[in-house]
Amino acid sequence: MATTKTASASTARVRRATSYDVARAAGVSQSAVSRCFASGASIAPATRERILKVATEMGYRPNALAQGLISGRTNMVAVLISTLTNLFYPEVLAELSRQLTERDMRVLLFSLNAESDVDAILDQVWRHSVDGVISAARLSDDQVKAFAGRHIPLVLYNRPARGGLAASVSCDSAAGERQLVDHLLAAGHRRFAVVAGPSDSYVGEERRRAALGWLAEHGIADVATVRGDFSYASGQMAMHALAQSRGGMPEAVICVNDLMGIGVIDAARVDLGLSIPDDISIVGFDGSDPAGWASYELTTIRQPVRRMTQAAVAMLAERIENEGTPAEHRLFEGELLRGSSARLT
Repeated sequence: MATTKTASASTARVRRATSYDVARAAGVSQSAVSRCFASGASIAPATRERILKVATEMGYRPNALAQGLISGRTNMVAVLISTLTNLFYPEVLAELSRQLTERDMRVLLFSLNAESDVDAILDQVWRHSVDGVISAARLSDDQVKAFAGRHIPLVLYNRPARGGLAASVSCDSAAGERQLVDHLLAAGHRRFAVVAGPSDSYVGEERRRAALGWLAEHGIADVATVRGDFSYASGQMAMHALAQSRGGMPEAVICVNDLMGIGVIDAARVDLGLSIPDDISIVGFDGSDPAGWASYELTTIRQPVRRMTQAAVAMLAERIENEGTPAEHRLFEGELLRGSSARLT
C-alpha cells in the first residue's frame, strides 16, 4: 500500500532570520545591522531603533561565531581553577562568571585536580581561541611567558607573577595570618599547630610560611605542622594526628583554609570531646559562608571576593583592548571575622 507523504513542521526546519533579512526589511545595509549589535560601534540612534524593532519582529539574534570572525574575537575567557575541595573557589568562580557575563564575555572553564596539572591544561587552552585567561592556578615563569608569546592576555588570581611578568590580584594572606597570630598570642596561647595545604598550592604555602614566620618572630619555633588537601576530611585527620603528636595537644590550631578548619572543629569536639574555645582555639582563612554557620562560627579572615574579581576582570578587559598595557599587581586586605571557635583578645 502506498503511503501518503505530508509536509510537516516536524520534518522541515524553520529557517532562522539572518542579518541580510533584517537589513532588507529595515531598508539598511547588512553592515549597519552588524554595527547595531556590535558593542561600541557607531550608528545613528534612529537607525539603531529601526533595526532593533525589525530584528525583534523577525526573531533575529546575532550569531556569536559570525561576530567573532568579523571582529577577530570570540568573547571567550578561559578560567583556570583548582577542583581541590575548597569552599572558597566556587564563590570565586560564580563571581568571575557574573562579572564576565556583564561584559558580554563567556567563561571557558578548565579545572585542575592539583595545581601541578597546569601543563596538561595549557595544552587544551592553546587549542581554543580565547581572548584572555584568568588563572587561579599556579603558573611557572615559563608558563606565564608562553601566554605573552601567544599574545593571550593573562591575569593571575590570588598569586603575583614574579618580575612583573603578568597582571595579578591577590588578598594579603601574609597580613591576614599575622593578624590571627597576634590575636591568639595576645589571648595567651603558646602551643601552636598549623594545618597546611598541599605543597604545590601557592596560596596554601604563602599562608603556612606567614603563620610560621610570624610565630618564630615571637619566639615560638616549635610548631607542629600537618598537611591536608584543603578538604573537610583532611582537617579531621589533621586534628587526630595533632592529638597523638609528641608535643601534646596544641592550644591553638591555625588552618590555612576554612574547610579544613571546620574538619578540625568537628574532630576536636565530636571525636576528642574537647570544648571549643575553652580547651582549644581554631582559626581558618577565606571567610566562606559555611564558616559562619551557627554550629561552627569559625574565626577567619574573609577575602574581598567581589572586589578582587571585579579588579581581575577589569584588568583583563583592559589588556584585551590594549595588548601593551603594562603588568600591575593589586593587593587587597582581608577582614577579620571573630567567631566563637577561638579565644581572642
